[in-house]
Amino acid sequence: MHLYSWNVNGFRSLCAKDEWSWFQRVKADVVGLQEVKAELEQVPEEYRSPDGYHSSWFSAAKKRGYSGVATFSRVQPLAVNFDLPDPAFQGEGRLIHLELPDFHYFNVYFPNGQKDEERLAYKLGFYDAFLAHAEALRKSKPIVVCGDFNTAHRPIDLARPRENEKTSGFLPIEREWLDRFISHGYVDSFRHVHGDEAGAYSWWSFRARARERNVGWRIDYFFVSEELKPRIRDAWISAEVTGSDHCPVGLELA
Repeated sequence: MHLYSWNVNGFRSLCAKDEWSWFQRVKADVVGLQEVKAELEQVPEEYRSPDGYHSSWFSAAKKRGYSGVATFSRVQPLAVNFDLPDPAFQGEGRLIHLELPDFHYFNVYFPNGQKDEERLAYKLGFYDAFLAHAEALRKSKPIVVCGDFNTAHRPIDLARPRENEKTSGFLPIEREWLDRFISHGYVDSFRHVHGDEAGAYSWWSFRARARERNVGWRIDYFFVSEELKPRIRDAWISAEVTGSDHCPVGLELA
C-alpha cells in the first residue's frame, strides 16, 4: 500500500493549480489532506470524490474556512469516524478515522500552539486525548496515523533549532509528548527508514525564501504502531512537490 499525507493549506486554491496533478500521478491507495479550509459544497464537484476512491471530508463546525481534513481511499473502509471522543476537542475539523481491514487509519491536523498559552494547553490536551483514543483502538487492530503534528521532534528536524527553543512547535513540553508517543510503541516511519538524515523538512515559511534555502521544519509524519513495523517498506518526503507551504510525505507498507 502507498499512503500519502499533505497539508494543502487551502484545497480550493490548490486544486485550481497545475500542482494538483500530483494526485493522479502518485496513484496512491490512501491520501490524507489537512488544512483543506473548505466546506464540501465549496469544493468543485470534480474534486470532491475522485474516481476509484472512497472520499471523506470533515470541516470545522466552529469556524468556516478554518482547518478541515479530507481522505481519499481506494480501500473501502469498514467504518468512518470523525473527531475525538472527548467533546472538549471536537468541532474544529481535525480528525478522520477510517477502520480499514488491516489497521485503524488516522488523518489528523493537530492544533498549533503558537497563539497563546491557552492554545498551547489545548494542543497538549488534544495530543493526550488522541493517544488515549489510539491506544484503545489498538487493542483490536494496529494503528497508522499521518498528518501535520505541528511539532518538530528533534533538533535534526528543523533548520534552526537553537533559535526556536522557545517557539511553540519545538518547545520541550511538545517534544516530550512525541517522546512519550514513541515510548508507547509508535514508530516514526521516516526515521525508521532514513535514520538521522539531515535537511529533510516538510514545511517552510513563505517568508525570506525559506523553501529555496531549505530553512524548514519536519512536522508532517507517518507513525505506525510497532505491530506494523515489519511491514514498512519505504517512507519519504516529496519536497519537490509545490503548491502549499507543506509538501507531501509518504509511506509504503507491504
